[in-house]
Amino acid sequence: MSLERFISEAISPWMKKNGPDSDIVLSSRIRLARNLKENTFPMLASMEESRTIVDTVSKEMLKSESPGGVLELLTMDDMKANEKKVLVEKHLISPQLANESKHGAVLLSEDESISVMVNEEDHLRIQCLFSGFQLAEGLAFANDLDDWIESKLTYAFDEKHGYLTSCPTNVGTGIRASVMMHLPALVLTQQLSRILPAINQLGLVVRGIYGEGSEALGNLFQISNQITLGKSEEDIVEDLAGVVSQLIQKERAARELVMQSSKLQVEDRVHRSYGILAFSRIIESKEAAQRLSDVRLGIDLGLLKGVSGNILNELMILTQPGFLQQFAGETLSPDQRDERRAALIRQRLKLEEHNS
Repeated sequence: MSLERFISEAISPWMKKNGPDSDIVLSSRIRLARNLKENTFPMLASMEESRTIVDTVSKEMLKSESPGGVLELLTMDDMKANEKKVLVEKHLISPQLANESKHGAVLLSEDESISVMVNEEDHLRIQCLFSGFQLAEGLAFANDLDDWIESKLTYAFDEKHGYLTSCPTNVGTGIRASVMMHLPALVLTQQLSRILPAINQLGLVVRGIYGEGSEALGNLFQISNQITLGKSEEDIVEDLAGVVSQLIQKERAARELVMQSSKLQVEDRVHRSYGILAFSRIIESKEAAQRLSDVRLGIDLGLLKGVSGNILNELMILTQPGFLQQFAGETLSPDQRDERRAALIRQRLKLEEHNS
C-alpha cells in the first residue's frame, strides 16, 4: 500500500457497499477524540513533542493488526499540498490536519473505513465510516477499535469529566456521531427550511458536505450531535438515530409527493440535468453538484435507467479541485478546472452508457 493507492480513486472500498437506506443516508460516521496522558495537547505542544506523539502512536499501533485490518501511516510532512487536499475531499482527514497541524499524520485501513488522525486538535481523532444508515454498528466497531488502541496507549481521562480534550465541547465521551444525507425532495418541497431549526433545538447540528463552515452542495447535509458531556455514547447515538429515522421517513414522503403532484416536472428536471452533465463543456462545481443531485434523485425514483446510484458519491468527490489537479498532474486555474470537470463527467456518463 502507498499514498498513491489512497489518492488514486474517488470511491473508497467501504463506499461501494450498499448499507441500509443508502438511497438517502450515504454514510454513517463515528469519531472519537482522545489525548494521551501526561503529554501536552497538540495546540500547545512544541514541534518536538508533536513529533514524539507521532512516533509513539505509530510504533504501538503498527505492531499488530487492528480490529479493522492492517493500518498504514501517512505523514503530512511528506505529502504535497494537493495530495492532502485529495484526502480531505475523501473525508479521510480534516482540513485542520491538512493545513494547520504540527507534524500531523493519519493511520488508514486498506478499505479506508478507519482513519486515525494524529496531532489534529487532539492527539487522536479516531474515525470509523460505514455505508448507509449504520450508526449503531459504527459505534460498536469504534468501541472495539478504541479498546484496542487503549490497550496500547494511556488516555487522558478524568473520573468526573470523562475523556479530556482540547475543546470543551468534546469533553466527556469525546464522540461525534454523524450521517451524510441526500435530501433533494425535502429541499424541492421547501420543507427542510422548517425542519432544520427543530433539529438544532434537539442538540444536533446540520452542516455542509465537508463539515463546519462548508456549504450544503448537491442537497447533501451532514447531521451530527453537539453534546458530548452528560450522556452515554449509546444515548447520543440513539438520539441522533431517532432524528435520522424521522428524516428518512419525511424524505420518502416528500419523494412520493413530488411524484404524485409533479411527476412530469421532476422527470423533466432530472433529464435536463443529465443532458447538461452529458454534453456541457464547462461546468462549475456548484452547478455540477446540483445536477448530480438531480440525476441521483432520478435514479432513486426509477426515472433514469442504466446509471449507477454510486455516481453521486463518486463524482461529488472526483470533480473537486484536489482530484481534478491530481489527475491533471498540475495546478489548474478555476477556468481549467471547470473545463476538466465537464470532460470528466462526460467520460464517466459515457462509461455508464457503455456498461449498461
